[in-house]
Amino acid sequence: MPNKKAKYITTTLPYVNADPHIGFGYEVLQADVLARYYRLLGYEVFFNTGTDEHGQKIAQKADEQGVDRQEYVDHYANEFRKLSSALNLSCDNFIRTTDEAHKLAAQEIWRRCAVKGDIYKKKYSGLYCVGCEAFKTESDLVDGKCLDHNTVPELIEEENYFFKLSNYQEYLEEYLGQEGVVLPDWRRQEALNFVKAGLEDFSISREKSRLNWGIPVPDDEGQVMYVWFDALTNYISTLDWPNEEGDFKKFWVDGEVLQLAGKDQVRFQSIMWQAMLKSAGIKATDKVVYHGFINSGGQKMSKSLGNVISPYELIERYGTDATRYLLLRHVHPFDDTDITWEKLDEWYTANLVNGLGNLVARVMKMAETHLEDFTNNDNVIKQHWDEIYSNNYTNTINEFNFSETINVVWANIKKFDEFITDVEPYKLVKTDPDKGKENIKFLREGLHLIALRLKPIMPETSRIILEAIEENKKPDNLFKRLEN
Repeated sequence: MPNKKAKYITTTLPYVNADPHIGFGYEVLQADVLARYYRLLGYEVFFNTGTDEHGQKIAQKADEQGVDRQEYVDHYANEFRKLSSALNLSCDNFIRTTDEAHKLAAQEIWRRCAVKGDIYKKKYSGLYCVGCEAFKTESDLVDGKCLDHNTVPELIEEENYFFKLSNYQEYLEEYLGQEGVVLPDWRRQEALNFVKAGLEDFSISREKSRLNWGIPVPDDEGQVMYVWFDALTNYISTLDWPNEEGDFKKFWVDGEVLQLAGKDQVRFQSIMWQAMLKSAGIKATDKVVYHGFINSGGQKMSKSLGNVISPYELIERYGTDATRYLLLRHVHPFDDTDITWEKLDEWYTANLVNGLGNLVARVMKMAETHLEDFTNNDNVIKQHWDEIYSNNYTNTINEFNFSETINVVWANIKKFDEFITDVEPYKLVKTDPDKGKENIKFLREGLHLIALRLKPIMPETSRIILEAIEENKKPDNLFKRLEN
C-alpha cells in the first residue's frame, strides 16, 4: 500500500498491582476496533499493549505477601495477558517493562537525554505519597491527605535525577498549539494551559536504598529509574527501538502514531513524554486520544466500596462480543460514564437479544425458507441502501467516537425491523412470491452489510452472521437470554 502510512496504535500500560478493570478493558477495545478497521482498509497496523511492572507499590505488596517480586508481577501480567484472549483482541505485541529488551531501551533513551544535557542530579525534599508513587505539594492535599488515597504523605529527602522539562516550554507550546495532536480538543487546551502556566523539572529516579525494584540508572548503580523513563519508553521499545530500522522506522518514523489513554494521563503522555522524545531526537506522537472514567452507581469504582466491575465478570455474564458491544456503545468515548449491572442487563436484552439477535433470526428464517443460496449483488441493494446507510459510519470511527459508530449500525437495524413490520414479507411471499422474495433478498443483503460493519466491533458475531448468510441458514441464537 504505497500511499497509505502504516498505523501504530498503543494503549497505556496498566500498573500490575491489581486485576484488570473495565476502564482499561474499554481502552484496549478502542485500540482493537481501530486496529481491525484499519486492517480492513488495507493498512499495515501494529497494535501494542502490555504491563507496567516496576515501582514501590509493587515491591511493597510482593514483600508483604512474602512473594518473589518477579513471581508477583508474572502473576498479574498473566491476568492482563489473558484479557487479550478473553476480549478477542488482535494485538501485535504484549510488552512487559521487566522484559530485558525494554530495560536496555529505557537505559538508551536516558543516555540520549543525558547527552543532550537534559538530565541532572540534585537533592530534593518533599511530601511523597506511596499510593500515587509521586511527590505532592501542599496544594495537592486536603487536610494534609492525598485525595486519591486518603493518606498522609511522608516527608522524604533524597538525591535524585531530574529531567529538564523546563527546557521544552516553547517546543511544547508549539506542539500542543496544533489542532489534532490531542483529542478531544478540550484536553489539548488543558495540556496547553498547563504548559503556559510554567513548567517545572521532574524527578526521574529514586535512591536504590529506598526503591530497589526498577531499572538501574546508566552509570549510577545507586539509583533506579522512576516511572517516566521506564514505563513510557515501552511505546518505542515494543518496536525494537533503539534499532532505528525495521518496525520502528515503518510504524513510528514513517507511520502514523496513535496513543490511547485515560484522562488522568494528559500531563504524562502529551507533555512529559513528548519532551522526552524531543530530547532524545525522536519524532513526537501524532495523536493522543483521552477517554473518561467509568463509574458505578454514581461513584468511582473502588474495592473498598465494593462496586468494582471486572471485564471477566462481564464476559462470564454476557459473552465476549456482547461485552465488546456494551462497553463500546454505552461508555462515552471522551466523558465519564456511569454503569450498573441493571443498566448492562437492560442494554444487553433490548439491543442484542431483542435487537440484533432477533433481526438475524427473523431474516435468516425467511431466507432459509424462501430463497436460494446467497450471492452478493451490490446492485440489488443500492436502490435502498442510501436511505439506511451514510458515511457517518466511517466518519465516526475516524473521529474515535465508537458509541456513535454503533449507533449508526443500530439505526440500520431499526430500519430493517420497521421494514419487516410495515411490509410483512413473510406474508407477502405467500400472495406475491416474486415481490415477497425480492423483499426478503433485500433484508438478507442488508444483513450482510451490517455484518461487514460489525467486523471491527463484534468480530465473532460478524463471522457467524456472514457464515449463516453464505449457507443461507438460520444460525443458533446469537445472544442467550439472561436467567436472572
